[in-house]
Amino acid sequence: MESSKMEQFGETSTDSAGATASLESFQPRILSREDGPLYRQLLGILKEPIANGTLVPGTSLPREADLAERFGVSLITVRQALRDLENDGLIKKRAAKPAIVTAPPAPAMPSFAFRSFAQIAESTKGRALEIHSYRKERSATAAAAFGLKADETCHCLRATLHQKDGPTGQTTFYFPPAIGSRLKRADFDDVVVFRALQRHLGIQLSNARITVRADIADEALAKALDYAVGGPILVIEMLYFSTTGEAVELTINKNRADLFSLSYDAPNDLG
Repeated sequence: MESSKMEQFGETSTDSAGATASLESFQPRILSREDGPLYRQLLGILKEPIANGTLVPGTSLPREADLAERFGVSLITVRQALRDLENDGLIKKRAAKPAIVTAPPAPAMPSFAFRSFAQIAESTKGRALEIHSYRKERSATAAAAFGLKADETCHCLRATLHQKDGPTGQTTFYFPPAIGSRLKRADFDDVVVFRALQRHLGIQLSNARITVRADIADEALAKALDYAVGGPILVIEMLYFSTTGEAVELTINKNRADLFSLSYDAPNDLG
């Protein structure tokens, strides 16, 4: 009897949902109340092979009664652990059948929408600006944007944008000499830099020209963003104009493309 029971625990069969996990899939461990609630300990045991990909979506877990016997706990403990797994999106419980492993929902990817200055500001919500330097630099791109000579310097603010989970993008802000010379590093006290420009210099902005392109992360950018070398980068260039028509700020955002997307609403203007 004992022999047949162990064979049952170790077997792998299939049903309509796919493979069934054997009890041997879970790391054996003696559960003790001294180590905290039993259901939490069991939860950790069941979660590990799901989280690391050993048990793929579509795999059925062993029966509740088998789990209870395997780990010497009650059915109530097993069911509480399974409820927590389901709440985490890792399994789906089924009536009269063992629970099945599910793919956790993909995290929502923030989407840029730049149809107004308010939406540009909204895209920075939850992010912080880590400033690295503010100094004069040469940039052919900025010189062309501001109508300067190719070798003429611009004031340049270099920074990294962070969310709670880490760096998400590297941002460079360029200002023409007449504006950059009136600013100092301490003035950039707002993650939305154009608001600092308006607040400290009284410059009113009228519109922005936005260019989006693709790039890949070189070694330096990958290191700064905790990203893979060669990983896709979403580059967004925003050239801001004052109400008098002058280009007053060029912002170049280099964002991890695995963390952000770009979306627009397209109204039907063809009638």
